[in-house]
Amino acid sequence: MEILNETIENISGLLKNKEISSVELVNASLKRIDETQNLNILHEVCRESAVEKAKEVDELRAKGAELSPLAGVPVVIKDNISMVGTYTTCSSKFLENYKSPYNATVVDKLQNAGAIIVGKANMDEFAMGSSSETCAFGVVHNPRNPEYVPGGSSGGSASTVAGNQCFASLGTDTGGSIRQPSSFCGVVGLKPTYGLVSRYGVVAFASSLDQVGPITKSVKDSALMLDVISGYDANEFTSAKHEPENYYENSFKNSIKGLKIGFAKEFVELLKNQEVLNSFMNAIDFFKANGAEIVDIKLPHIKDALAVYYVLSSAEAASNLARFDGIKYGVPTDEFKDLVDFYVQSRTKGFGKEVKRRIMLGNFVLSSGYFDAYYNKAKAVQNLIINEFSDAFKNCDVIISPTTPSPAFKIGEKVSNPLEMYLNDIYTVPVNIATLPAISLPCGVASNGLPLGLQIIGNRFSESKLFNLGDYFEKNCFNLREV
Repeated sequence: MEILNETIENISGLLKNKEISSVELVNASLKRIDETQNLNILHEVCRESAVEKAKEVDELRAKGAELSPLAGVPVVIKDNISMVGTYTTCSSKFLENYKSPYNATVVDKLQNAGAIIVGKANMDEFAMGSSSETCAFGVVHNPRNPEYVPGGSSGGSASTVAGNQCFASLGTDTGGSIRQPSSFCGVVGLKPTYGLVSRYGVVAFASSLDQVGPITKSVKDSALMLDVISGYDANEFTSAKHEPENYYENSFKNSIKGLKIGFAKEFVELLKNQEVLNSFMNAIDFFKANGAEIVDIKLPHIKDALAVYYVLSSAEAASNLARFDGIKYGVPTDEFKDLVDFYVQSRTKGFGKEVKRRIMLGNFVLSSGYFDAYYNKAKAVQNLIINEFSDAFKNCDVIISPTTPSPAFKIGEKVSNPLEMYLNDIYTVPVNIATLPAISLPCGVASNGLPLGLQIIGNRFSESKLFNLGDYFEKNCFNLREV
């Protein structure tokens, strides 16, 4: 258990010095997975392939091969990321029996670096949800307290790291689905700049908003993971032609003096939880005391971001999920009147409530007579939000906010109130709308014993600034792993 609590940075050194083998690490990880089955974190465990890969890494290391820091390290991927020989179900009955015929680019990158994929994490169905309660195969539990949700949609990806089943995981973030569960589970979650990490082989929710990113135990581990998974991919048409950066080697200055940190009063005006406000203001005080400059900025349309997000993301979801018709994917219905009835019955049977809700909303805003009133208006407000962030970054290096408006809530508490559930993403969705990078890291503990998160937002391709500020905060102000 203690070895599984280590960071990738530390465990990589132990592997390199042969103080522990990859096989031992993988076996410890698999044992921990077995011990925590009650949390329903993983949909599939890659037991045999993980041990086999670990043996291969150990053999290479014994021969003196130069290996990546991730070589021999157990990791987990979200169940909407394709991997040959594994099920890619998106936690939906529609894809319950679907096995991936190819690897996602990020899987190839992890495997080429020697990382050992030990399992695939449960999630909200088709990544639609904020609590990991919409999974067709059962609710995911928060390892900090199993009575509480882990957040979503990458709740399994956050829980597997927080629960010490592995050392890092991959999630996807469409409106906060990496950062929000990372906040709820007390780990570090990065949503990279849109296009920095390939989406090839990742089942789409909303293609203009989706982004793959790492969930880790430390900020430096996040940089190590991003070094491996980022980069241009010719297979993916939104992949950015951005020069590769060595984030781990070049991001950490061990100083924040002179850094300009943007503070928008609009973020605080949206906040009603006093504990979240206190932890956020404590972070601001820390940054001031350590030489950073707090700069007032204005983001007046932040309050509209949630409405914009649910119009745009639902419209794209309705389009992306149209191919799930019971013919190419899913289990077809046996009794039907005609082709239309076949589609209706298959999709009614295959999709859960939240997915149906978003498909209906998406089709509504795209329909004749409502397209201009809703979709086009949402696109116009999106441009306003993009421009406001652009103006803000003329005066500051990064922007900070709470990650979530509250700590994790109890399982079942918000299931019957979708609007209240959606409000969990109020601080995270603007980042996706503006295609920006952001990182969430622990910044406090609420009275219920669950973590609180701090979000640091950067301009496009400024991940190194997020890493430097986040690492400095983690080392000098608050580190949940040391509480």
